[in-house]
Amino acid sequence: MEKRIAVCNLCEAICGLELTIEPGASGPVVTQVRGNPADPLSRGHICPKGVAIADVYADPDRLRHPVRRVTLADGSVDWVETDWDTALDLVADGMAGVMRAHGPDALGVYLGNPNAHSLGSLTHGIAMLKAIGTKSRFSATSVDQLPHQLVANQMFGHQLLLPIPDLDRTDLLVVLGANPMASNGSLMTAPDFPQRVRDLKARGGRMVVLDPRRTETAKVATQHHFVRPGTDAWLLLAMLHVLFEEGLARVPAWAEGAERVSAAVASYTPELAADRCGVSADTIRALARDLASTERAVLYARMGVSTHEFGTVCQWAVNCLNALTGHLDSVGGAMFTSPAIDIVGMGLVGPGHVGRRTTRVRGLPVIAGEQPVAALREEIDTPGDGQVRGMLTIAGNPVLSTPDGARLGESLGGLEFMASIDIYINETTRHADVILPPTTGLERDHYDLVFHALAVRNTARFTPAAMPADPDARHDWQIYRDLTWRVLSRLGRRLPLRHRLMLKARLAARPATLISLLLRRGRSGVTMAQLRNHPEGVDLGPLGAGQLPDRLQTRDRRVQLAPQLVLTDLDRLAVADLPEADALLLIGRRHQKDCNSWMHNSARLTKGRPRHQLFMHPDDLAALGISDGGRVTVTSRIGSVVTDVLATDDVMPGVVSLPHGYGHQGGGLRLSRAAAVEGVSINDLTDAERLDVSGNAALTATPVRVSAAG
Repeated sequence: MEKRIAVCNLCEAICGLELTIEPGASGPVVTQVRGNPADPLSRGHICPKGVAIADVYADPDRLRHPVRRVTLADGSVDWVETDWDTALDLVADGMAGVMRAHGPDALGVYLGNPNAHSLGSLTHGIAMLKAIGTKSRFSATSVDQLPHQLVANQMFGHQLLLPIPDLDRTDLLVVLGANPMASNGSLMTAPDFPQRVRDLKARGGRMVVLDPRRTETAKVATQHHFVRPGTDAWLLLAMLHVLFEEGLARVPAWAEGAERVSAAVASYTPELAADRCGVSADTIRALARDLASTERAVLYARMGVSTHEFGTVCQWAVNCLNALTGHLDSVGGAMFTSPAIDIVGMGLVGPGHVGRRTTRVRGLPVIAGEQPVAALREEIDTPGDGQVRGMLTIAGNPVLSTPDGARLGESLGGLEFMASIDIYINETTRHADVILPPTTGLERDHYDLVFHALAVRNTARFTPAAMPADPDARHDWQIYRDLTWRVLSRLGRRLPLRHRLMLKARLAARPATLISLLLRRGRSGVTMAQLRNHPEGVDLGPLGAGQLPDRLQTRDRRVQLAPQLVLTDLDRLAVADLPEADALLLIGRRHQKDCNSWMHNSARLTKGRPRHQLFMHPDDLAALGISDGGRVTVTSRIGSVVTDVLATDDVMPGVVSLPHGYGHQGGGLRLSRAAAVEGVSINDLTDAERLDVSGNAALTATPVRVSAAG
């Protein structure tokens, strides 16, 4: 028996792990997974997904060799294993063939959420995409967090200069549309959130939650207020209105535009907001006053606020509220991290840009070089110059995770060529001609370039691979390296000598080597030798106050409180229509044992009570004459699904909720357990026409009707 340090890279919490390894018939076996108490960030915390990380490593459904799709004489599909050189050649031939025949942008690329959790994808995958050169790039960003990044670009000068709640020192945490008890933070890496909330209460602090569902977070809050889905903008603007009306606003010396903010919110009274959002005017005023009068306080808003039609307005208002109450860049407020590898300060990620290009069909904004994924289907289906004729998907399942997923699946099936870099045959990759499976998280080295930069405490940690990879396996960075040169060769594209040498050096280096070089460039003094000697991680201390204005990336080193892009979008908000009176509003939900659209192959995560049902308030069920536990049809503008219904007063009247990431299918999928998991895809109901000004999909507050299933 042996103990090894590992890391969970399934979600943003990046918890440290301790594995128990024992010999097995065909190699070492993980027999126990526990949290690592020596980890300075996660402090021994582990969630059910972390315990199940070894299930991915051992999953018999996981691909371990490249496969190509073969259509048999009877029309059925089979998957045939092939060697790596053959598979890479097939993929390079297909990608280059589409680009040669129809232009470089005829190849679309979709990046799923796990790319942000893979060191190789960040060090080598991005380099591959830049070298190939297609502008038809899509990712999970535009169904998740694009409003945050757009607002950060507009206010602070960089898309990833994101203020993080100083969770460990605040005395008032106001949470809007987020459920960190289940997620352990999102755009706020906060492992062991449950203990951090207990610590907050122990020092006399409070947590106030506003959400249309009584979530796991709401249930441990000091106060919870139901708020109608999609109306958060009116609530937040009314809170800003109160600050100016009552003289509570404090304008920092490094900020400008407060007078324009005051004018913009003058008509958004608490009474107007109460009528729209269902939170009383008195409660709205009390929230604004509490935020202004509490010395250490912070407002945090996440998925439920980002993923509706005014997500950008909401995230802007959150930043303004934190700034104008004195809680931006201050202890206990919303602060900026000081990571050992500063991806913002080092320029490893560009600041982002807005409006340089628009999408071909609908003219939607291209943000930081990415097109909204809600436009992917139309870019495939609509003929003309620049039509997407081929796709490369990397660690993503957009058929389950993006709007109008069923029809996107049909479009993927009509492509001239498709390849996927993925460990599973799933609802998306089933359409690929070739699938290239990389190693899994336990088999490769890891350093969190992104999530150390978004954490509630400054730490650094490099984790060597904990488990051996199969002799024939390839790491993702090796796949990117080999695929890049094959595609460039087939395109006959010869880069300038300097660029070619730089690309060759970057792709040839192991990710760990690149991390070592980046650490030397940093100011923390942390070295790779130090991290290897301390695989549990190195503590760099709490978030530091007083980083503004020096940390800003704006031209004048000032926070722009009133970006014109946002003020213009207030005109759209002012004339926004309310849903029809008899419409129910559909929201998503996530469970601690779910990981977006995957991890349903783990028996330990899928056992127990089913969690696929439509949540519905008992009064709404009674009004429609539907029985608790019955089968219902849920219909939106774009489709219908049939599922079971569960009566619960955890959702406010007029609101229904389906979990995200369900709807697994059979037929050609090697997902033996996941295909048997009950449930439907919420994204067979979400509408690709409903977007935020950023292009982010409005996945929440979808108007639906519910009826008893025939």
